[in-house]
Amino acid sequence: MNTHILLLAGAITLALGTTACTNEQTGQVVGGILGGIAGHQVGGGSGRTAATMVGTIAGAVIGGNVGRSMDDTDRLKAHRSLEYSQTNETTHWSNPDTGNAYSVTPTRTWQSDNGRYCREYTSDVVIGGRRERSYGTACRQPDGSWKVVS
Repeated sequence: MNTHILLLAGAITLALGTTACTNEQTGQVVGGILGGIAGHQVGGGSGRTAATMVGTIAGAVIGGNVGRSMDDTDRLKAHRSLEYSQTNETTHWSNPDTGNAYSVTPTRTWQSDNGRYCREYTSDVVIGGRRERSYGTACRQPDGSWKVVS
């Protein structure tokens, strides 16, 4: 299973959320969906259903763990990176309370058909000494927040 996709989706989605409880739940949902997709892609024949189920469960656990790991400062820094960093400029930070480390690098910026600005990004997350690199896309919402779209 491709856990770096799960961690990225969980980390960035949760970074843009507002509360720890909501972050954990959001991480579980996003991780579960992406885990199910990843499991479905690696499974074959009659094993595809089992792989999808295992991927869904693993994704929910991983996404929930990432959600619990981020605090308000981490979410603010992820938001600021998407809002203010130039393309290919990496924002790094470490949380002294949790020991977790994060970095976000916007890699491409464009204006969508509906006029919103979107950014592709790369994210590195180190939680409990384990590093994962992932990729995604977020778009600025009318209220100025960033929402992960893929």
